[in-house]
Amino acid sequence: MRSTRRIFLQIAAAGLIGGAAKAKASGQEPVERTSNRRLHFVQIDVFASNRLEGNQLAVFTDARGLSDTEMQNIAREVNFQETTFVLPRPATIEREQGVSVRIFTPNEETPFGGHPTLGTAMVLRNRLASDAHGAAAMSKIVLDLKVGKIPVTFTRDAEGQLFGEMQQVDPVFGKIHDRATVADLLGVKPTDISDAAPIQTVSTGLPFVIVLLNSLDVLKTLQPRQEKIQAYFAAESTSTDFFYVTRDARDAKVGLRARGIDSLGEDPATGSASGCAVSWLVRYGLQNSAETLHIEQGVEMQRPSHIYARAEKHGDKITNVRVGGHAVEVAEGEYAL
Repeated sequence: MRSTRRIFLQIAAAGLIGGAAKAKASGQEPVERTSNRRLHFVQIDVFASNRLEGNQLAVFTDARGLSDTEMQNIAREVNFQETTFVLPRPATIEREQGVSVRIFTPNEETPFGGHPTLGTAMVLRNRLASDAHGAAAMSKIVLDLKVGKIPVTFTRDAEGQLFGEMQQVDPVFGKIHDRATVADLLGVKPTDISDAAPIQTVSTGLPFVIVLLNSLDVLKTLQPRQEKIQAYFAAESTSTDFFYVTRDARDAKVGLRARGIDSLGEDPATGSASGCAVSWLVRYGLQNSAETLHIEQGVEMQRPSHIYARAEKHGDKITNVRVGGHAVEVAEGEYAL
């Protein structure tokens, strides 16, 4: 077998050399494909203070000229939970309308996402701060997303690390789901799901059904029945997923442990769902109005993420939903198309 393989490689090498020699003899140079389009990107780990934790994001800082199909194909090539594309506009327009950004999963464009919003704003802010004429004291960037304008404010925490916080759109509370039905979809007992508040769909840009589990043990061993869940949500007009949380965090510094699991896998940090969760908790009196909730996610998949969320209650209305955290750049480069 080894002898046959050696002969094959020798023949192949001779063919390549011979082909090159013939091309040279005929005055033809071997064709080398080049690209005139170079697309700069930054990879950043979001909702994390340490590299190689949190939720990965690729940010293409100037996507002007890309078609919808090209953006989708690049997002599929990157294969992160989301990839964002910044479409720069004149400074006067960006001051009035915000920075235009589009968000793609590997399969489709999405109007909003928590970690794409925070991560993209961080990347833009880092670039401005490094510019000699930029804003070292830049305190806010507004992103113009499909869901609307989302402001992201920046401060320094007690350790001097940059902290970003987005203001999500006010929550919309939707359908209430039967506890026994949901338990069957998750493969757990109805008594494993808290009865402290109804199981309800909530959206601050993307809809999630908040499921409050009674114990961390149930959360950690959860194996949702994804085919049945997909069939359950098939009639929804907008893609909807469950978001699993428990207050049994077993860590005095953490108020909520969470997992985001869908048919494509598990999400290390779901900022959009975190806004829904804190809104739901505040509405039903399980979290104090305006008090920051520390949510830990991604532990089970070795991508620990730390999300800080708060919301305010005024009468029956929940507003001023804020979701924030840290983010760390890990790579930078170019795509050639």
